[in-house]
Amino acid sequence: MRCAWCTNDPLYLRYHDEEWGVPHYDDILLFEMLVLEMMQAGLSFLTVLKKRERFREVFEGFDPERIAMFTGDKVEQLMSDEGIIRNRKKILATIENAKLYREIQQSMGGFSNYLWSFTGARVISRRADQEGMVPSRTELSDRLSQDLKKRGFTFVGSTICYAYLQATGVVMDHTAHCFRACELGSISSAQ
Repeated sequence: MRCAWCTNDPLYLRYHDEEWGVPHYDDILLFEMLVLEMMQAGLSFLTVLKKRERFREVFEGFDPERIAMFTGDKVEQLMSDEGIIRNRKKILATIENAKLYREIQQSMGGFSNYLWSFTGARVISRRADQEGMVPSRTELSDRLSQDLKKRGFTFVGSTICYAYLQATGVVMDHTAHCFRACELGSISSAQ
């Protein structure tokens, strides 16, 4: 069995089974996941997953260093690309957040170090008995959101940050009946 939110769509199944809730430490992947969660605001995550490969192309592999250099012309090019979510505020936030992400990388020796510092490099394992017991935000996501906003990030409210913490495996929220909860249950600390 899987978490109830996971539909039978092959993209969703693969995302749930292979990525979601797995502790991640690669700064490029962590930025990609942040962008995907930002893009999801107001939409279904499946919509974002269906556009992920095109996002990966136009955002140059989700490399924050390259995205930070995007110009107004590039923004206009992105706004005309039907393969992505064409929301100007989200695109501009991605570019600005890439610049700020780089600052954190430089000051903390990597974004992964920054992210995992919020839990003392430990995975928070919740394993709710049922789907309705999984929160949309927590004190941890509130702290992450507040810190990112203080640094100038946008589209990083507490709900987006909680989804990000779940996606990156900082919080392991596979429900107790999900086969991934058992597989990931033994992971308790960051690399």
